[in-house]
Amino acid sequence: MTPRRFTAEPAAPARRKDIMDDVTWLDATGQAQLVRAGEISARELVEHAIGRIERLNPEVNAFIHTSFEKARTVAARGPTGPFAGVPFAVKDLFQQSEDDPYHYGTRFLKDLDWRAPADTWLVSKLRQAGFVLVGRTNTPEIGAWTTTEPDSYGPTRNPWDLTRSPGGSSGGSAVAVATGMVPAAHANDGGGSVRIPASATGLVGLKPTRARISLGPEIGEAWAGMTHESALTRSVRDIAGILDAVGGMAPGDPYTAPPPTRPYAHEVGAPVGRLRVGVQLDHPSRTLDPEVVAAVTATAGLLDELGHIVEVARPAALDEPPAEAQVLMPVFQHLDIVRWGRAIGRPLTADDLDQDNWALAGYGRDVSAVAYLDGLHALHAWCRRVAAWWNHDGDGTCGGRRPGYDLLVTPTLPRLPARLGELRPVPGRPLAGFLASGEYVSFTSPFNATGQPAMSLPLHWSADGLPVGVQFVAAYGREDLLIRLATVLEQARPWADRHPACAG
Repeated sequence: MTPRRFTAEPAAPARRKDIMDDVTWLDATGQAQLVRAGEISARELVEHAIGRIERLNPEVNAFIHTSFEKARTVAARGPTGPFAGVPFAVKDLFQQSEDDPYHYGTRFLKDLDWRAPADTWLVSKLRQAGFVLVGRTNTPEIGAWTTTEPDSYGPTRNPWDLTRSPGGSSGGSAVAVATGMVPAAHANDGGGSVRIPASATGLVGLKPTRARISLGPEIGEAWAGMTHESALTRSVRDIAGILDAVGGMAPGDPYTAPPPTRPYAHEVGAPVGRLRVGVQLDHPSRTLDPEVVAAVTATAGLLDELGHIVEVARPAALDEPPAEAQVLMPVFQHLDIVRWGRAIGRPLTADDLDQDNWALAGYGRDVSAVAYLDGLHALHAWCRRVAAWWNHDGDGTCGGRRPGYDLLVTPTLPRLPARLGELRPVPGRPLAGFLASGEYVSFTSPFNATGQPAMSLPLHWSADGLPVGVQFVAAYGREDLLIRLATVLEQARPWADRHPACAG
């Protein structure tokens, strides 16, 4: 939604009500502009967000911890930065905020009332950007599910259909933004956890290039570099501005992403040029919902209308994932359990976790170091084959040359959001629920492995009124290209005025 233009003159009482009515669906950039112009105060923005959280959260369960008094104190001090005074939520996974509860989706940390000793690097950057943190959002246990239904805090409900999941693992953050409680929220993505909730709730979800945003200070890389930090927003310009505010290397990071040539905010509205685009309309092992196919087909048609070269094409390697890499996820899960046991001073047991997380970690415990490294090497070799498809200098083989593609367009999800309960653990059938949940990462997880930037945009709605995201994947380090094209698509197929009925 294009924000209204406000002057810097003091608002009269009648106009004040109009401004407050507009604030709910104004993006974070627009809200920050109001604060800078003196049209509204940070305190008013925060109180507005608190009011919506108190009214809407009982029905959708997006927030599991609130920090309203802290937020009021910060707002009263007059925060500074590009997003000064804008309310923001932090997902309760990886990123910690000093003295606030941090439960990682688990019952055992909830029972201990575990609290964070300090801000993580990203949270400190969010504060420096001027965001006012109003609370923490729900996430599945250890973040390992594509639905947000932890035993610890119960299900988060999709506001477009309260019987459905908002996806995971950033489902709480997605619902907080989709319902207008906050204009943007933190999210992270280890297999699709930004893009999947974005698709399920009608938002913009960008997984940046690997190490674009630091995981520090405690973590150098997570899940062998497959976990990336980001945010969920309602506008393209918001994610560009947030990347500018929080991106970059932190002291001690093992590596970082290629720096942008200019601020990402400058890419919003910048010329795109004529792109060569490959479109994926099927999957070798998944049957796609017709609405998903319709979303990608319509997007391909729109890109063609806009003058781009559009072809049905995808990297052949996507159809041939390395079997050796299947050992990696269980090892990552087991490592989490070992680290948390060390942190709380006792080994975790089957009573501390849901059935499937415990079973998966059990497999990881038995993987040898050699098998793990073999899987990692196989994955890296596969990633080179996938990424070569974007290479304009060659295809990665000895002497082989062809023009590369600029973008790959795919579904974000293979089907519409699951019904609540469909992806939960099945008693007596270890991993049945987890494997069903894993089907939803079919199009997203490959690009966690390659580290490429990938963005889901809400370009389609089903006949039943459910949002359907379309995924765009660029070459390593090319968030700029995604932002440029997304701005064009945002104008051509606007989504800003679509809101779930329960958030009215």
